[in-house]
Amino acid sequence: MPRRRLACCLAMLFASVCPALAGEEFPFGSTLMLDTPPIHGSKRVPVLEIEENGTASIDLWCVSLRGRVTVGDASIAIVPVVTPQARCDPDREMRDVALLSTLSQVTAWRRHGEVLELSGPTVLRFRLMTN
Repeated sequence: MPRRRLACCLAMLFASVCPALAGEEFPFGSTLMLDTPPIHGSKRVPVLEIEENGTASIDLWCVSLRGRVTVGDASIAIVPVVTPQARCDPDREMRDVALLSTLSQVTAWRRHGEVLELSGPTVLRFRLMTN
């Protein structure tokens, strides 16, 4: 019995020291930048910020909006609250519509250190902003 208790304690200690190996937590409250280069002529890259209460700030290629997010152990659902209004050139508007559609279809998430993958029909990779 003492060995079982020791093994259990060691497993708990290992999980708290090595979260990447024990399953990393969702990065609530962090700024997540889409892992893609900016569009030519712009420095803007889409960004997500998701709070624990489910509110989200979504900055696309040219518009910003709010959303509701439900996060489970490995599942995620993103629902935009406000329909974005186009305020820039047609190429960026099309990219916004496509990215918003892709975000609305994600069903799962997985974290690898500073990278968060959102998957559905398409996988989107976001990097945690650490500065």
